Amino acid sequence: MTMKNWYSGGALVLLAVLFLSLTMLSGTLLTGARVDLTENRLYTLSAGTVNLLRGIEEPIRFEFYFSEDASRELPQVRNFARRVHELLDEMARRSNGALEVRRVDPRPFSEEEDQAARFGLESVPVGRTGDSLYLGIVGTNRLDGVEVLPFISPAREAFLEYELARMVYALSRPEQPRVGLLTGLPMDGGFDMQTGQRLEPWAIYEQIDQMFDIERISPSATELPEGIDALVVVHPRELDQALLSAIDQFVLGGGRLLAFVDPLAEADPGPDPSDPMGALTAERFSTLEPLFSTWGLVFEPDRFVADLGQALQVSMQQGRTTVRHPAIIGVTQARMNPDDVTTGELDTVNLASAGALSLGEDSRLALEPLLQASTQSGMLDAERLRFLGDPSELSAEMAVTGDSYILAARLSGPAETAFPGQGGADSGDINVIVVADTDLLSDRFWVQRQRFFGTVLLDPFASNGDFVINAIDNLLGNADLISVRSRGVSSRPFELVDALRREAEQRLRATEQRLEAELAETERRLNELQQARGDADLTVLSAEQEAEIDRFMEQRIDIRRQLRQVRRDLDRDIEALGTRVKMINIALMPMLVTAFALWLVWRRRQRMRKTRENVA
Repeated sequence: MTMKNWYSGGALVLLAVLFLSLTMLSGTLLTGARVDLTENRLYTLSAGTVNLLRGIEEPIRFEFYFSEDASRELPQVRNFARRVHELLDEMARRSNGALEVRRVDPRPFSEEEDQAARFGLESVPVGRTGDSLYLGIVGTNRLDGVEVLPFISPAREAFLEYELARMVYALSRPEQPRVGLLTGLPMDGGFDMQTGQRLEPWAIYEQIDQMFDIERISPSATELPEGIDALVVVHPRELDQALLSAIDQFVLGGGRLLAFVDPLAEADPGPDPSDPMGALTAERFSTLEPLFSTWGLVFEPDRFVADLGQALQVSMQQGRTTVRHPAIIGVTQARMNPDDVTTGELDTVNLASAGALSLGEDSRLALEPLLQASTQSGMLDAERLRFLGDPSELSAEMAVTGDSYILAARLSGPAETAFPGQGGADSGDINVIVVADTDLLSDRFWVQRQRFFGTVLLDPFASNGDFVINAIDNLLGNADLISVRSRGVSSRPFELVDALRREAEQRLRATEQRLEAELAETERRLNELQQARGDADLTVLSAEQEAEIDRFMEQRIDIRRQLRQVRRDLDRDIEALGTRVKMINIALMPMLVTAFALWLVWRRRQRMRKTRENVA
């Protein structure tokens, strides 16, 4: 073997040793280090979390309870636990020593397991022996404050940073902010008169209660509690003038207000909750007059926004095909204010029978839209929704104006009192958020409840809860937690495909309505023929009846053919769109890279040719 071969072989061995050494060292020295290449940097601490950590004044301790032995045969759980621990370590590092992280293994029959049970952590039986698996966090401070995550579900990893940041936020404050809640809806659960059972509180009520100290205010009250930091008013109806004056003075004095009004509140039980028919006929609109008029805010409590562009699909009866409901809309990111921290990075907010907000010409306030309808919308009378059978009827009745109606907005600027001469402030700068819908607070429009080993988990399918908490947080002046919360949603709808489907549905609706009309006419004709015959044996069909049925069968076959053709056209449009996207991803980018490489080769040859010419 030549000396050159010896050198080559020795170099390969040396490279192999260096590679193994670096691999071992990286596993030890670079634990937790990573390069985050995700678009939204989901695995990097947000600026809001860092600000919260640096703002800790009193030491906070996080104890991470994780069962090592019970999880040995669960690699996915162990990987998730490692992710949790790495995130906790990163938070501790960025807190400059204010956050202490301690890992606890609650082995069976140990003192650590007793502590876990005392803090209310959930244990999950796993394996054949039924060992208890703990995966939770207990946060404490020096003021006896305690925050607990009973069980961290791997399915909610996207919300992990927010949950931890929320615990830091709660433990770093000496007292929870006091939020006054004035509501005409049973948000705290109430009592079901028909079943005689206590109802669960709304999910949004529970979230507000977790974040803030709720001070309940009766709609029959005549004054506001002292010392509240913000006021949330939901569906105000028939408020005493003294209470309206107190709200007026609270806002003019710098108090923050979040108001939810509605042309038709579906969750309003009516004056007598035990009478279900009374809820259908009772007035269910709400407004905050005369404050709105004094501020110059225009809101029509008897009209709602019908929106074809953001209408959601609903099923009116079991077994029937879903239809687009123009009164039930899902406001997408395209119709949210991207520059406001309340809506900047939300996904979808679902509303029902929402009203429209605008400013009068004489108003001195600034109105900043937060949620808006699409340009395919119009206004209809709210009474039309009381006994609506077919939502598609609204599409034919509405006149699309091309306006993008404002559904929620921020009001700020100088305002006058609505009750002059009563001894209070005559004017002041206000900071108010008004939402022209209350139904978005109901569970059925944004969240599902799931029970996981005795723990109730909230599975949101829309950002309604985030929107409400963000609004209260913002009014209280804390934007850091909002920026963390916004990171939880990363869904990106295929808007072009959705537009193609909507267009096809418009074409389908006419044929479906024609089929139903012809079916009803045929059945009416058959009934008339049966009554005219008067025979006792109604199972025997006359020639005229058979001809009528044959005619209907031919019509049904023809309509089905048309429906199939429309669906084929829809599929062809979507497949063509998919093909174009694939061509861009598969062919266009490599072609651009190849063209760039060829250009570099050409430039290099040009330079070499010029160099040779200069030398010659």
